[in-house]
Amino acid sequence: MFLIKTRVEPSPIHGCGVFACEAVPIGSLVWRFYPQFDQVISDEQLEGLPDAIRAHLDAYAYHSRELGGKLVLSGDHAKFLNHSADPNTEERPSTSVARKTIEAGDEITCDYGAFCIGWSGF
Repeated sequence: MFLIKTRVEPSPIHGCGVFACEAVPIGSLVWRFYPQFDQVISDEQLEGLPDAIRAHLDAYAYHSRELGGKLVLSGDHAKFLNHSADPNTEERPSTSVARKTIEAGDEITCDYGAFCIGWSGF
């Protein structure tokens, strides 16, 4: 769950992206995993789901390194985060912090490989 104000809009990186609505200093907490808000989906729960739901999960959920490969579907704009080889956030256990100053209007980016099992690039 984002801990800063964000908006979703078209991204020059890919499709839609998440953009900061406020300035975020280096080291500030940007995102935190909240199990009450972010869904964790086990392999057992995936079985038998309709194709439309599985397609949605393929696009917006990720296999979490921290949760033993379970799928995580963010409950907010975080599902629209785009990957960057030089992201402005850094992953820490169950959190993301600003690794660079993020100005209002900047797209918030992350390194998918830092938290996604099986990420091998585009």
